[in-house]
Amino acid sequence: MRLHIIASAIAFGIGAAALAVSAQGDDRGRDATFRQLELFGDILSRIESDYVSDPDQVELIEAAINGMLGSLDPHSTYLNAQAFQDMQVSTRGEYGGLGIEVTLRDDFVTVVSPIAETPADRAGIEPEDRIIAVDGESMIGAGIDVAVERMRGPAGEPVTITIARDGVEPFDVTIVRAIIEVRSVIYRMEANNTPYLRITTFNEHTTEAAVRALNDLREANGGPLPGLVLDLRSNPGGLLDQSVSISDLFLSGGEVVSTRGRDARNTYRFNARPGDVLNGAPIVVLINAGSASASEIVAGALRDRERGVLMGTNSFGKGSMQTVIPLRGGRDGALRLTTARYYTPSGTSIQATGVEPDIAVAFRRPREGEIARFSEANLRNALTNEAGAERREREDMEYPPEDWAEDEDYQLHRAIEQLSSMMERREARVQSGGANR
Repeated sequence: MRLHIIASAIAFGIGAAALAVSAQGDDRGRDATFRQLELFGDILSRIESDYVSDPDQVELIEAAINGMLGSLDPHSTYLNAQAFQDMQVSTRGEYGGLGIEVTLRDDFVTVVSPIAETPADRAGIEPEDRIIAVDGESMIGAGIDVAVERMRGPAGEPVTITIARDGVEPFDVTIVRAIIEVRSVIYRMEANNTPYLRITTFNEHTTEAAVRALNDLREANGGPLPGLVLDLRSNPGGLLDQSVSISDLFLSGGEVVSTRGRDARNTYRFNARPGDVLNGAPIVVLINAGSASASEIVAGALRDRERGVLMGTNSFGKGSMQTVIPLRGGRDGALRLTTARYYTPSGTSIQATGVEPDIAVAFRRPREGEIARFSEANLRNALTNEAGAERREREDMEYPPEDWAEDEDYQLHRAIEQLSSMMERREARVQSGGANR
């Protein structure tokens, strides 16, 4: 069926509905909405009949839907059937591509973070990098879906992306595509026998992988862990339930996070169960501007519950929750709609502000001409903070010494120092308590 016939039928149906609504005395606002829908049908019909070339009807409708959702906030979007299937595969922890979490900012496809141990990570892609072309095709204004489609492809095939990065001229990076088996948890014993646990994303397997990692670390330590560096840097988030269950590992009861929708009655609180796998041993949590969404829930919970010391730089500031609503069982894709904001245990929204570290430490010294602008607050149509709070840059930021080697992780170095100090103080308290008894 040609588009103008569809559009005319839509317009007729809408007009009849408008008359019925008017007869029932509905308010003017609803009548105005129906008139705008009639306008939409008229424009569709005119495009189909008069545009210079034959348009793709499916692409037109999808673009209109995404335009409507994009006017709400940066995270509400329509997923066609293929994109919905890709998203389901991604949350299960395996998908094809380069291993980059991206968002749209000022019409630029912008890297939130490369996923650890993926082709993009090994190629040196950084948070805040702007992907301006893929295989020579401009991605400026193209949108997330187009960019992701261009970057994905059969494993083993190369793709060249053009990167714009503050302080340097745009440059090309050729990366070989691979099946991305996301390793959501990385762990090891660091310097001074310091337990280290990095969570790269929150997919369906994150908590079970973290439990196995902690058990392995205990075995390597020969007993209970004296402390932990929990690394949430460049973790773009993921599943809410996984952020709650990860927080639950380190909290003994009490609130982890709450979510509130438009209706105040739709408020939900998520609590930890009794029991702390570390038995109160100190935790240093590393965060940065790539720590978003679910990782901010964990960081906010451990900070507010005084369970961990946060170190690094301000997190991304995504304090909203999206609900994925399948359409016709997924046959027509799905609607990803922002339905709630989330709040840390103290009742604080980190929307647009991010979670601030207790100890501000930069990964490297700033590059010449570099502008600190990577955050939720910089995204088009980003939700504002309900309390009116604004993101602030830390004036007490600690930078690596000028002679610090670029390939050495200064934030991790400082986290190990901080944790060692905390473990020593805890051990001294234990010894003091034992002497008093």
